[in-house]
Amino acid sequence: MTLTAATHQTEVQAQVHPVLSAVRIGPLSLANRVAVAPMSRVSTSGDGVPTAEMSAYYERFAAGGFGLLITEGTYTDHAFSQAYPNQPAIVTAEQVDSWRAVTDAVHAAGGRIVLQLMHAGALSQHNHHRDSTIGPSSVRPLREKMAPYGGTGPFAVPVAATQGDIDEAVGGFATSAVLAREAGFDGVEVHGANGYLIDQFLTTYTNLRTDSYGGDVHGRVRLATQVLLAIRAEVGPDYPVGIRLSQTKVNDLDYRWPGGHGEAEVIFRAVADAGASYLHLASEGRDWLETATLDSGETVTRLARTVTGLPVIANGGMHDVERAASVLRDGHADLIALARGALTHADWPRRVASGTAVEAFDRTVFGAGVTLTDQAEWEAGRAGDRS
Repeated sequence: MTLTAATHQTEVQAQVHPVLSAVRIGPLSLANRVAVAPMSRVSTSGDGVPTAEMSAYYERFAAGGFGLLITEGTYTDHAFSQAYPNQPAIVTAEQVDSWRAVTDAVHAAGGRIVLQLMHAGALSQHNHHRDSTIGPSSVRPLREKMAPYGGTGPFAVPVAATQGDIDEAVGGFATSAVLAREAGFDGVEVHGANGYLIDQFLTTYTNLRTDSYGGDVHGRVRLATQVLLAIRAEVGPDYPVGIRLSQTKVNDLDYRWPGGHGEAEVIFRAVADAGASYLHLASEGRDWLETATLDSGETVTRLARTVTGLPVIANGGMHDVERAASVLRDGHADLIALARGALTHADWPRRVASGTAVEAFDRTVFGAGVTLTDQAEWEAGRAGDRS
């Protein structure tokens, strides 16, 4: 008998889906293995202060059964870190207090939430605090700014970061992690992916430095490890500190780590040794298997698990119930993160548990005034929908 896609999906759900089992990230216990991926909402009033609408937005996913919520990228200092107009921050007391309302709402609904800490570097489209941008080297980013985030035209040519600039950026991450803990977050995630500052240092064509931050992968990963070490020194050994990494970027969907398997192994070992509690590997909205497969044939997520022994979150097309099951059952990852699937169904985990139909992503969510993750928005607006 030939099964329809919907019938087959229901049969997969009727089994005990591995996403529904509990998991731990360090000391943090999660009810299941499905997370809400970081999705840029750019919905403050321009002051970086989270709003009541943001509290309701995050609470909705907690009430829908997601075991972990990862916030939108939140900027970490009043120097060069801001990426977009209306992006939230965690720098001032008012911002901390307003984030506390978000964490209180999520906890009351039974969820756990970590704050993603972000420094835009050369991909900044708007900064209330500085007119210029910084990057590892004075290399103009590829492509143009993203219109859904208020940008037009080419990115500015960044100023090559001085040691003072680097120290300021590292300090901003560390201080913001402390403030996140004060605001009630269950952990923090360092945004080291998608072409932003830490990823700019990891990328060969944006990092032309000849000092200890450049050259081979051991130099290019140094900023990522410094950020993690600085955060860990401030928050201690028991506070969850993750890092998000990717090969592809919002402005370059084709980039891969040039050293392939070997380079990935160096990066994963380095961030683990620097104190990461988990790794979150993003895939820019394309098919997960395509972007996750290394030159050796192994997936980056499975390699990260093998090399580090840490929990690994896989991202990219995980709203497909069968795909999510195979990724977990076959040992490619420990958790999955949903963006499009979470926006389509804020109760996605509960649907999987009950066998209720999980519908395909509704592209009308890209309508006026609605933004998604950096990668999903770019994929839809620039490269077309490839899912």
